[in-house]
Amino acid sequence: MADGTFAALLLVAGLTDMGLNHCGVDGCLTRTNDVSRLAVSAGTVVERRADEGTEVYLRYDPSTRFGPFGTTLGLSAGDGVGTWLGAGMTWDWQFGYSPYYVELHAMPGYYMEGDGFDLGGPVQFRSGIELGYEAMNGWRYAVSYDHRSNAGLYDDNPGIETVQFRVSVPLR
Repeated sequence: MADGTFAALLLVAGLTDMGLNHCGVDGCLTRTNDVSRLAVSAGTVVERRADEGTEVYLRYDPSTRFGPFGTTLGLSAGDGVGTWLGAGMTWDWQFGYSPYYVELHAMPGYYMEGDGFDLGGPVQFRSGIELGYEAMNGWRYAVSYDHRSNAGLYDDNPGIETVQFRVSVPLR
């Protein structure tokens, strides 16, 4: 998945969901409120040309949604993977009435290499998938996999992938 696969999946799933469940009298991208969340993740770079390194990722999902799409802000930093700051959208789906869910995210952002891996330039796109469990108190526990690259904006586009464990806390 070393390309824009997750971003494309988010778009296809979100637009399908929007057409089936969110187009009403007020339109398909009606602004609604959901539970805002603060998530902390920790993980490691798993492949590509980058050396293995650890990463801590902080993400804030405001309560604002537009149709099936949520909004999100993220900041990550790590050993050997630089610092990244971005904003974008999410789409999630609960497995029926079970506590299990899947979430896709896509976020453009700014990358500061520092002592980290050279990703070819400062504009980097982060997209990924999260599989998790939501407890009755609203806390979420998940495993996430994401990809960062510059989508060919620069001559060099090595990209990196990370696998992380995430804990997400509802802010009420």
